[in-house]
Formats: sequence, C-alpha cells, structure tokens
Amino acid sequence: MSDISSTPVDGQMDLCPGVPYQFGLFLQVRDYETDAQGIVNNANYLHYLEHTRHMFCKWRGMSFADMLEERIIAVLNRLEIEYRSSLCGGDLAKSCLWVERKGPRFIFHQDIFRWPDTINPVTSAVATIVAKRDGMVLRGNELADILL
Repeated sequence: MSDISSTPVDGQMDLCPGVPYQFGLFLQVRDYETDAQGIVNNANYLHYLEHTRHMFCKWRGMSFADMLEERIIAVLNRLEIEYRSSLCGGDLAKSCLWVERKGPRFIFHQDIFRWPDTINPVTSAVATIVAKRDGMVLRGNELADILL
C-alpha cells in the first residue's frame, strides 16, 4: 500500500459531522489491486482496513512489533464490512477510524472515503480486536492506555 501521507490527529477529525475519528491515513489505490472491471477487489479493502489499524497503533506508540516484544498478540475476533461503492485504480482514498472499548474487546469503527469526498464512505467496517498473551485473552488494560 502506498501511503501518500498519514494524518494523525488529536481528538476529532472534521470529516463527518458527529463521527469522532481519531486517525486518518491517505492511501493511493494501485492498479494491480483492481480486477478486470478496473475496480478494487473486495479483499484489498481488508488490507486497507488492517493497514490503517496497524498505523494507528504505531502512531499511538505501540507497533505490532512492540506488542510482540511484550508477548501481546492482537487478534481480529470479528469483522463486519459494508461495501457501498468502489474505488478504482489511481484513486486517492482516506481511511479513518475511531476506537471504543467494551470489556476486553476493542471495537474499531472504520470508514474509507474516495478523496476528496468525505461525506459518503465507499466502505464502512467494524472490527473487533482482543489481546492475548500465552494463549489467554487479556482484560485489555495492557492496550487501553495506548488505543483510547
């Protein structure tokens, strides 16, 4: 994924009224990520979403490599995705997220926009992450200070 630039922000990003985005990342759609019709293959949106979560964690001060050093494994527990329209090769997109905690789970609310349209996301997703250490689910306190 070619990052044009990342846009880390403190507090709410002014993209959608009432949506408290904590982080945004510009992405350039590459031609090989598209199918014969010239639109992004659905599986690539999963890569965009995961890359945004990884960059958010790194921006907040704990990369996935750092987590591994602490023996913390962040595991995708559930993913719900809604495809609303399609990105095409060469499009510039902005992937945004905000996080909430529910017990040991961290819920990432994510939207991908075709830039500069920040009103209508092309894809929306809710990803649930749990943290494990030595095969056991953690209460989440180890990541709460970083992610929230």
